[in-house]
Amino acid sequence: MSGDGTNADGAMEGGPSPCKRVKAEAVDLASPLNFDSPNALFESLISPIKMETFFKEYWEQKPLVIQRDDPLLAAYFQSLFQLTDLKNLCRLGMYYGRDINVCRCVNGRKKVLNKGSKVHYLQLRKDFDQKRATIQFHQPQRFKDELWKIQEKLECFFGSLVGSNVYITPSESQGLPPHYDDIEVFVLQLEGKKRWRLYQPTVPLAREYSVESEDSIGSPTHEFTLKPGDLLYFPRGTIHQADTPPGLAHSTHVTISTYQNTSWGDFLLDVIPGLLFDAAKKEVKFRTGVPRQLLMVDDITVATKRLSDFLRTLADQLEGSGDLRSSEMKKDFIRSRLPPYCLGDGSSLSTPGGKLPKLSSRVRLRFKDYIVMMVEADKDTSAETQEPMVYIYHSLRNKRDTHMMFGNDSETAEALGLRFPLSYKDALKQLWSSEIISVKELKLNTDAEKENLVLALWTECLMEVT
Repeated sequence: MSGDGTNADGAMEGGPSPCKRVKAEAVDLASPLNFDSPNALFESLISPIKMETFFKEYWEQKPLVIQRDDPLLAAYFQSLFQLTDLKNLCRLGMYYGRDINVCRCVNGRKKVLNKGSKVHYLQLRKDFDQKRATIQFHQPQRFKDELWKIQEKLECFFGSLVGSNVYITPSESQGLPPHYDDIEVFVLQLEGKKRWRLYQPTVPLAREYSVESEDSIGSPTHEFTLKPGDLLYFPRGTIHQADTPPGLAHSTHVTISTYQNTSWGDFLLDVIPGLLFDAAKKEVKFRTGVPRQLLMVDDITVATKRLSDFLRTLADQLEGSGDLRSSEMKKDFIRSRLPPYCLGDGSSLSTPGGKLPKLSSRVRLRFKDYIVMMVEADKDTSAETQEPMVYIYHSLRNKRDTHMMFGNDSETAEALGLRFPLSYKDALKQLWSSEIISVKELKLNTDAEKENLVLALWTECLMEVT
């Protein structure tokens, strides 16, 4: 999902590289959402629906419409993004394709009305007012603090990247034709009203974005109008279209999306290479050569039978060991996600704070929700002598201003973190599972190793002395 260049509704990003971090003005408004924990935030977002009910009855199954008459929630939603925010944002240097798309649905097709490269606010308003065009603003969490706060908590909750797009549509207009997406979508209505029509999926839990012909999708399964404070959820693959009813100035909504490329199929693609590598080290049959000229013939019946046998062997080994290593999915998530909101601009992480941990100290991990632990081959040794090491990756210094943007640094950047000998794995698991623990209790052979471990984590701002 990181750096994939595709927003919800299939809009491609591109253009100049992102500008330095800049933020729109913060709105001081008490939040009706509960930010005490990722679980608490999600439950408050879908209230009055309970989380257990949501995942049992709706998640990846069917749409959910939550219509609420709560003035405080409506005012808070409105503060997340407004049409008037665009004037200041354009002053910061917005570009068509990368930051903003201007489009309209004409005869069942999406017509893009982008003009040039840099976005000028007066032209943007002219297209909005005169051409009845929809303004699509990509990844507003880069500039709006409250969306950053919401989305980084949701990334902790889902364990998957969470992007967003804002859609501002004039009265009696529609920006996009009927289509479906490859993401789980949560729609928050911010300003005005939006009329939605949802249709039965032609590709349940779709892996790709696709426009659908109005003639082929049948009658809507759901038809409703959202007002500020309302929320809509629908699974990937759900065909949908929406327009602003007459008599209103405009509608603004934000789509918060997640679970792109996060299926069991994607997970299998991630873990199978590691399983094969380990199996080939243990069993000679994986190292025997394929039949001569296998790659030159169409009939591969023999290969099919052998591959079936290999897969059964892999399954037996996996069930026997219980060892499963995710590699790229974990690293892509940790290096691409938002940094914690509580860190502000990140200056608090320039140097570690608090007491220096010692053997007599009681300590605890900080930012557990923003760290992953992985066992990988030592990258600093040759392939012939590689030994497994424990790597600790974190997102504390990730860049908010390029989050979920096409061509962001995370595509090529290494995940930030530390590495330790494999013998440190049990001690690290202790730290993960304990709220507070004495350094002396860590499962390491020597006191020096115990002190070295906690000092390394403290230096990386991942540990504090209680």
